[in-house]
Amino acid sequence: MKTFGTLIAAAALLVGGHALAAGNADDHKPLFGGLVVEGKQADFELVAKPEVIQLYLRDHGKAISPAKASAKVTLLSGSDKQEVTLVAAGDKLEAKGSFKVAAGTKVVAVVTNDGKSLGTVRFTLK
Repeated sequence: MKTFGTLIAAAALLVGGHALAAGNADDHKPLFGGLVVEGKQADFELVAKPEVIQLYLRDHGKAISPAKASAKVTLLSGSDKQEVTLVAAGDKLEAKGSFKVAAGTKVVAVVTNDGKSLGTVRFTLK
């Protein structure tokens, strides 16, 4: 019976340790006032304003350098469709211009880093 109790205690420590190693839920909160979507290979935070579109990349809460990254973004607002290419600008991917970013606008971003796909993510602006 003592062995069973030891086994249960070890299993609890193992599960608890994995939960800590996986990071905490705060990793998925917006850091720049945008919308966050969790992808398979990264987390993406989109900041969409009428004059600028920005995309921040994170891996378990740590910033991913955008130096070799890019994104093709499609804005869908009613019957309007606008395609934009985001390029590295400091700690983010960015495009400047004139964008229709009203509430309800759907945004699809196809993101690559160093020639490899980081995934396709979808946002709905609030």
